[in-house]
Amino acid sequence: MSAALTWRVARLVERRVETPTAQTLVLDAPGWPGHLPGQHLDVRLTAEDGYQAARSYSLAAPAEGDRIALTVQRVPDGEVSPYLIDVYAPGDPVEVRGPVGGWFVWRPEQDTPVLLAAGGSGVVPLMAMVRARRAAGSRAPFRLLYSVRTPDDVFYAEELRRRARDDEGLDIAYVYTRRAPQGWDGEPHRVGPADVTATGWPPENQPLCYVCGPTGFVESVADLLVGLGHQPARVRTERFGPTG
Repeated sequence: MSAALTWRVARLVERRVETPTAQTLVLDAPGWPGHLPGQHLDVRLTAEDGYQAARSYSLAAPAEGDRIALTVQRVPDGEVSPYLIDVYAPGDPVEVRGPVGGWFVWRPEQDTPVLLAAGGSGVVPLMAMVRARRAAGSRAPFRLLYSVRTPDDVFYAEELRRRARDDEGLDIAYVYTRRAPQGWDGEPHRVGPADVTATGWPPENQPLCYVCGPTGFVESVADLLVGLGHQPARVRTERFGPTG
């Protein structure tokens, strides 16, 4: 059995609050085989009566040895996320398996322009790419278009402010769908052609486009990109289901 298919015990070592409903969990997973930004892992919980529940979560950062990070958003009536956010304590075990996925990934040796389009919690694997770019010293130009309901729903808000200032070649733009911050230019709206055109790259630059979020968001943005002339093969998508 390959290392990626092996369930291994991981323990919580750090917790960071991202939004009122989301937290980043840093786990120690001895023997973790490493991963590429954009990949995900499976988390499995086992109850005292033997009942098991597993969910997939995107990896939020490059691996640091056996340390891995995932950002979990609480799903109402979920079986796994409420436990991870409300109950899971430092030192407690969970089982993890991965990494999973090989298409929706960014490799540090790539130097073509990149457009990252995130809807809500879909920013998690894209943030792994942003962090990996900086860690590798890559000069590939990145642009992140991040759609959220309100300013309170922005994951990694302080880090994104810092990276927009300090990471040369990284540009970040936000779209707010329900409530915009005071002083923001424009009214709340869903991502449209003007947002993609203003933030993204012209098709002739042949950027790699990574689109991640709820199914409706992903389909809409992917269709916009193709309609604007981007090659379908260069538009990579990752969708989150209702219990993702």
